[in-house]
Amino acid sequence: MISVAGLCKSFGALRAVRDLTFTAAPGRITAIIGPNGAGKSTAFNLIAGTLAPDAGRIALAGEDVTGLAPYRLARRGIARSFQITNLFFGLTVFDNVRLACQAREQRRRFLARLDRLHEPARRAEHIIEQFGLTDVAGERVANLSHGDQRRLEIAVCMAQEPRVLLLDEPTQGMSPAETAAVDRLIQSLAGRVTVLLIEHDIELVMSVSDHVIVMHQGEKLFEGTPAAVKANEAVRDAYLGVEHATA
Repeated sequence: MISVAGLCKSFGALRAVRDLTFTAAPGRITAIIGPNGAGKSTAFNLIAGTLAPDAGRIALAGEDVTGLAPYRLARRGIARSFQITNLFFGLTVFDNVRLACQAREQRRRFLARLDRLHEPARRAEHIIEQFGLTDVAGERVANLSHGDQRRLEIAVCMAQEPRVLLLDEPTQGMSPAETAAVDRLIQSLAGRVTVLLIEHDIELVMSVSDHVIVMHQGEKLFEGTPAAVKANEAVRDAYLGVEHATA
């Protein structure tokens, strides 16, 4: 679903991403891991259109989308979450999801009265129920727990009916219980959407991922199944350490 070939990005003398090549299979969960400064976020921003690559190619289901703006990628089916929660905090949970659903409406209906847009409201209610947010549907987002805000952000992404979902450290700042809930949520998305995930919680990565790409100093160090990644000596030395490798 996502194919990256020879991707490069530099900031002055710093080569943040160098010759990165990988594929993310349809309906599967692919994780990108590595130490701080490995180039994960830069690679993510290149794929999401936030940054334009210096070289290389990005394809979505075979279509060259290299350098397209984020809104154009969103129309083609790429949705993303952010490290820092990105929602309308003054609106309710329901209104946040409904706005995402309205984005799927035909452009000629953008100025229609809300009480006449029945389908976005119906879809919003269904998505809120799917993501276990019914009890807080009428709450302002600013009043939610951090875990519920992160879950809502994923719900807003899925309201856009994407083909690819980019999750940038979805469990950052969460308690163990909240992390476990997001673990189950990500696993439930498999088969419905292609997930590309950046995450520092190695236990979660190994639990949910079908394929793992390890980056180090801007380059791909290794890729394979979670078991192969844990067993790789170079990955252990650069990132995982003995504890995770033998867990």
